[in-house]
Amino acid sequence: MPTFDHGRLERAFSVVAGGVGRGAFAGAVAAVGGADGATAIRTYGHAVSEPAVIPMMAETLFDLASLTKVVATTPAILRLLEDGAFVLETPVQHILPAFRDPRVTVRHLLTHTSGLPAWRPLYLDHTGWDAYTEAICATALVRDPGTQVEYSDLGFILLGAIITQVTGMSLPEYCRTAIFNPLGMSHTTWLPAVERERIAATERGNQVEFGMCKERAPEFSRWRREVIWGEANDGNCFYGLQGVSSHAGLFSTMSDLVKYAQAWLRRGDPILGPHTVALSARSHTPGIPGQNRGLGWYKPPVVPFPNGRFGGGDMMSSAGFGHTGFTGTSLWIDPEKDLFMILLTNRLHPTASDGLYAVSPAFHNAVIASLR
Repeated sequence: MPTFDHGRLERAFSVVAGGVGRGAFAGAVAAVGGADGATAIRTYGHAVSEPAVIPMMAETLFDLASLTKVVATTPAILRLLEDGAFVLETPVQHILPAFRDPRVTVRHLLTHTSGLPAWRPLYLDHTGWDAYTEAICATALVRDPGTQVEYSDLGFILLGAIITQVTGMSLPEYCRTAIFNPLGMSHTTWLPAVERERIAATERGNQVEFGMCKERAPEFSRWRREVIWGEANDGNCFYGLQGVSSHAGLFSTMSDLVKYAQAWLRRGDPILGPHTVALSARSHTPGIPGQNRGLGWYKPPVVPFPNGRFGGGDMMSSAGFGHTGFTGTSLWIDPEKDLFMILLTNRLHPTASDGLYAVSPAFHNAVIASLR
């Protein structure tokens, strides 16, 4: 357990409280801790502000959005790597024969260097895993593999197809068996079957994605107009994959995510081996333009300014890694400091706010500054 100056740590938490006060997000749950020992957790604001008013609780269930990529998909792929199902340089085409470009490998998908587009509203034309997989496999690359880091939801949807193809199990079934159950993450699931009052709400309708679809938006008849509450916010997950995807849609609580972060600080025990954790957490994109990436994880930038905003703050060591989610979630781990920092917010509720992008790095800086 890291040792904190408790007065400075409380000032760090006050950064999050200030975010609620300024309307950066309706509510938040924040936690810091290490591999063992007590974890400091604070709650602020509201899990729901409309159509009901419900205070945030320590065990509120959050739509993790793209944290799904590193809490479910990345460790699942790494387990299969440990089992010898494939290697990082295995061409995707060898596992999914419909994939059109033989140059793209599993490593490319994990590091967002495949050359696939960042996003497409697949749900406008396709429904179901098979249709999504076929559509992505037929998608032309926007650049040569390995030449640019381009964060791609499409690549992580393919990783979900790879998990199913290799294991013969559904994505939820394999993740429960290999990751969630061994860690006791009993609240982590797609399609949460609990009372809505226990879940943080997100957007009032899919306003952001409606705008992203541009001229095609009016032709889609299934847009949600009400507050999205207890359902995946992400359109490709909700509309086309019925709420279960490898790039988004996972729900979890702070206590479960603490267990997950602590496993990475314990060098993977009991879900992964230490060599696998070290492999995943190091940089795999040196010299490649764009964000610094591990396997699945986002790494601190090597050259800060050209890479723009970094949610992990300014003080993380080069050993650190983490990820964010569009709904306002984040998880950062720094093994050099024996430290994890988790910030769960509902920044889209009831309408999207970018205020989190200032609060998050400031909070992380203040937490690290409180270490003795």
